[in-house]
Amino acid sequence: MNTQPVEIKILDRLVRVNCPPGQEQALKDAASEFDQRLHRLAERTKVTNTEQLIAIAALNVCHELNDAKEALEAVENQVEQRSTLMMSQLDNAIAVQSAQK
Repeated sequence: MNTQPVEIKILDRLVRVNCPPGQEQALKDAASEFDQRLHRLAERTKVTNTEQLIAIAALNVCHELNDAKEALEAVENQVEQRSTLMMSQLDNAIAVQSAQK
């Protein structure tokens, strides 16, 4: 797959990252959000070590991702249970309808 370099700014440093065509804006948006998170985290924690700050931010993002995955799994399970219930009720309704004919 072809990629092209895109410059993003993280903690006031320009970083060049290869990006698939058509994904440049998504990369820039993600970089901007990550940069904002880093700045807020630095203000809140008073951590000045860049590597430590990035590690903490990455752990926070991973934690949020895991929470989102768990929430999605819960919703998927609810949808599956409701679909199963609806299919059962539909089967029962069809059986009753067929018996009345």
